[in-house]
Amino acid sequence: MNFPSDTDDSCSPSTTEPRPADVRVAAMNLLARREHSLQELQQKLQRRFADAGMVAEVLHVLREENLQSDQRYAESLLRQRLSRGYGPLRLRREMRERGLDDAAIDIAHAAVQPDWFALAESAYLKKFGSDPAGGVVATERTEQSQGNREEQRALQQAALREKARRSRFMQYRGFLPEHFCHLLED
Repeated sequence: MNFPSDTDDSCSPSTTEPRPADVRVAAMNLLARREHSLQELQQKLQRRFADAGMVAEVLHVLREENLQSDQRYAESLLRQRLSRGYGPLRLRREMRERGLDDAAIDIAHAAVQPDWFALAESAYLKKFGSDPAGGVVATERTEQSQGNREEQRALQQAALREKARRSRFMQYRGFLPEHFCHLLED
């Protein structure tokens, strides 16, 4: 059996300094998979390459060549999150967290022009179906003629809890109340 000797360098990690070409190849590999914001790309590359100046220089060149674009990334992210049923507040927050400025976010919204009311309705119907309050209100109406006041009050409270639950869901998704309040009505 042949074992590598102690002097054999084939198994040891490379001790050579990374070159700008290495940083560029790594950046291009990341960009080939999906769009990245400048901040995301910089964070990922700085984990691999210690020279922050070299990383910044390569990223500057990539931006000049239009291979990295925050605007393209913003539109891509916006379309992706819209397809998942997210509203304007959550999208704006997430885009800021990923290093996009308000101008890029506004331009992306103008380019895509989402219909927040239709998206809110779609997300609501996907989660809850077409029944306005999950059957609680319908049950309440039939019980009103038969039951006593305590039963009516319990059903009304259940209906209010269900509306509050649905409202919290829509707010979590990032929709404004004007986008979904009409969906909570009886």
